[in-house]
Amino acid sequence: MLQSSDVVHSLERGVALGGATGALLGLVALVYPPAELAIAGGAVVALTLVGAGFGAWTATMIGVDEPNARLERFRGAIRDGQLLIMADVPGSREHEIEQMVAQHFPKADLEGAEPTTPIFP
Repeated sequence: MLQSSDVVHSLERGVALGGATGALLGLVALVYPPAELAIAGGAVVALTLVGAGFGAWTATMIGVDEPNARLERFRGAIRDGQLLIMADVPGSREHEIEQMVAQHFPKADLEGAEPTTPIFP
């Protein structure tokens, strides 16, 4: 699911946009407190975290149904009947695995490595 959908990219955007929105709302509430309430820096931090959490949740719900944008360049070849093989291998063995694939499948077009998946989801 992490590789075929756009959930990771959506999660990153959701955390960033939700956190920024929460921080902005917290700062506005700090400057213009609602109903004469005394708002301190803790409220800004809390709103930032709540915004980041809500943004992560909603963006992930959307991203799980979207196709992975990084795979868009391969969709035409897949429609033409070619195969896409993705392998998760340790970075230290990447060169060795590429040599093995090239040896056993000489027609394979090796596209290289993608960035590692983030620690969270």
